[in-house]
Amino acid sequence: MKRRFFINSLGIGFASSLLLNFNGYGNPLSELFELAADERELAEHKIDSIVFSKVKLNYPRLVGKNARLDLHGHGPELDICCLRTDQGAMGWASLRGSKKDAEQLIPELVGKKISDLFTPKAGTLSEKHIAFDMALHDLAGVVLQKPVYALLGKKDPFITKYYSGMIYFDDLEPKDKPAGIDKILEECLFDYGVGYRQFKLKIGRGNKWMPKAEGMQRDIEVTKAVAAAFPDCEILVDGNNGFTSDEFIQYLKGIAGVKLFWIEEPFHETVEDYKKLRDFVKQEKLDTLLADGEADPDQAFLQKLFEQKLLDVQLTDIEGLGFTNWRRMMPELVKTRTLASPHAWGSLLKTNYTAHLAGGLGNTVTIEGVTSSSDDMDLTAYAVKDGKLIPPDLPGFGMQLLKTI
Repeated sequence: MKRRFFINSLGIGFASSLLLNFNGYGNPLSELFELAADERELAEHKIDSIVFSKVKLNYPRLVGKNARLDLHGHGPELDICCLRTDQGAMGWASLRGSKKDAEQLIPELVGKKISDLFTPKAGTLSEKHIAFDMALHDLAGVVLQKPVYALLGKKDPFITKYYSGMIYFDDLEPKDKPAGIDKILEECLFDYGVGYRQFKLKIGRGNKWMPKAEGMQRDIEVTKAVAAAFPDCEILVDGNNGFTSDEFIQYLKGIAGVKLFWIEEPFHETVEDYKKLRDFVKQEKLDTLLADGEADPDQAFLQKLFEQKLLDVQLTDIEGLGFTNWRRMMPELVKTRTLASPHAWGSLLKTNYTAHLAGGLGNTVTIEGVTSSSDDMDLTAYAVKDGKLIPPDLPGFGMQLLKTI
């Protein structure tokens, strides 16, 4: 789509108003003029129609249990929404929340200028319209012919690490003839071939699926086996709140000598338990990050844990919180020197959204990968290189729908 503006055609009143009210954080004057021009471009497009559909993602293998939940299956079917404008632009993305709730909002959006709903400097303007948050980012990128990370302020994206988030309790499957630890190593080898150089291992088998002692021993054996088989890779572990603090410290003693990149949700977060874990980590001089915030996140309480330096990484889901809300939260995380890594499990779309959030704002220590293929959309523009995920220099999120909507 051809851009239809020139910087020098801006009305001086509009530009002056923007300069007076926008905190540019040291941005060059030329970037402020470009932002004003982008706003004018978005104002030329009105939402003409909103259409809902579904897309299917396919995992390369059956994904099994974790500490709390049974089999995760072969891949989800996702609700999406497509926003079209009167000028012929189309953006699409995952639908945040229920289709039923989103349908009730259609009359509020159709006929509105994109600029009434969205601004590049902040994202979706009304929390009420957050169901369309990702789609509005994609649409704005399409109209402005910019990748989303560029809307967030980076012409060249910040690139960060990329981990496989789909190594579950597949050693326990099938029930009648469990495959054992070799199955986990086989899956890690596949993921290594995809390009991952970080593996997140689900642990907590003794919480639900094995006797406590046997489950603990299997968690320890799996962790040691993967670390030994892939010495050039980093290990993350995720307990899905399946341990007590004492049990998790027992696990750490059992894997002594294995370096962990991070520890995720070992138990339900409390000040007392995280103080105990932090003290043990310091005492044993373990160079690892503590990450939490996925399951039923209480943002106010999490903030206290970050401020008290009991947690290092904020994990709240990229769609659960919303892309715009993540944009708002990132500067607050930086203030407390807290790293980000939005939860993305279940959908490669969420992984790719996170790549743009990280690409534009930085402060993201690693990205959760959910290896998938699809006949409904082209996901191939994203590249994995040296264990890092690289978003494409394409408009919006750079994912093309292949199915007719």
